[in-house]
Amino acid sequence: MSMVASKLWTADMVRELPDDGNRYEAVDGVLLVSPPPRPLHSHVNFRLIVAIGNYLAREPVGRGFSVAEISTDPFTLIEPDVAVADRDEARSSTWSRIKRYVLVVEIVSPSSRNADRVTKRLVYQRAGVETYWVVDPDAGVVEVWTPEAVKPVIERSVLRWLPAGASAPFELRLAELFAD
Repeated sequence: MSMVASKLWTADMVRELPDDGNRYEAVDGVLLVSPPPRPLHSHVNFRLIVAIGNYLAREPVGRGFSVAEISTDPFTLIEPDVAVADRDEARSSTWSRIKRYVLVVEIVSPSSRNADRVTKRLVYQRAGVETYWVVDPDAGVVEVWTPEAVKPVIERSVLRWLPAGASAPFELRLAELFAD
């Protein structure tokens, strides 16, 4: 992910950028530009969306999104790969009204490694996102972060998540997630 710092970017300015296949985000006024995702990224994203969607159908603890817009202040706008918002807030007709996310997922690409692991993670932690997963298909692992964590829990075999109000945990074998 490259950073372009020629001016202070606002969330509204980012929203006005052309839809040219790149992903444009801003963190603290710095523009982040990512190229379109690789096929591996899209494949893993699809599997996660299906698995999380099936779980939320059984355990209605939130509403899942394959595209979301998280803006924590006028100079920050992030679009995670997958997000699960608080069930009540997710009924909103605008992204700006959703403030509570119970899960946010970023899938690491070579161009987004630092932004996903550091820059965006800090924004999600400050915003109180209950669980943040950094999915690394190349390494075959998932980093699990919480708002208070200073180091992630590294999952290598089974990804588990038990959000408040759920009667059973979400479980996904990483071998299934990363299978060809």
